[in-house]
Amino acid sequence: MLYKDILGDDPDSINTNKKKKKKEGKKPTRGIETLFRITSRNHVDFSSMADNKANIMISINSIMMSIVFSVLFNKFATDPNLIPPTIILSIVSTTTIIFAILATRPNLTSGVFTRDDIRKRRTNLLFFGNFYKMPLNDYEWGIKELMNDRDFLYGSMIRDIYYLGKVLGKKYLFLRISYTIFMFGLVISIIAFAIAVFLFPTASI
Repeated sequence: MLYKDILGDDPDSINTNKKKKKKEGKKPTRGIETLFRITSRNHVDFSSMADNKANIMISINSIMMSIVFSVLFNKFATDPNLIPPTIILSIVSTTTIIFAILATRPNLTSGVFTRDDIRKRRTNLLFFGNFYKMPLNDYEWGIKELMNDRDFLYGSMIRDIYYLGKVLGKKYLFLRISYTIFMFGLVISIIAFAIAVFLFPTASI
């Protein structure tokens, strides 16, 4: 009792209150940083996968078109019935390549921001497309402003992940269209060549 009167409070309760305050004031910064890091890495991995798939489509269809034209071009005079299926295959391959290129086509913004944009938190300095035309001094000033404002920093990271996701969605949409055109177009082309060869005796590959 005398010990409590001297200190004013029970030492155990003081330690407990300190632990509670410390626990309440502690935010899961490590968990947040891990979340951003893993999400950004996943977005980059998915983007790389999309680019690889698009390159596969471009390579396959380019090789296919070169082989078809080199083999069939000289037969058009004697076997005109091969012209329609060749045209179909050419259209399919060309359209597939176009959508595959659209999936890998880079998009750039103006590459310029103002100090007013930084003060009003209207730009994302984590994306190179927003600053690649800016002088180093302005970029350094903007990054320091970003590092001094935790909400601005996390907000920029959120926007960066969001727009990476938007770009990924566009990539995979074009990629899906490319693969779909190639899949169905290849079947139609094979059927067209089979009709030209078997129904018309003069046509032969």
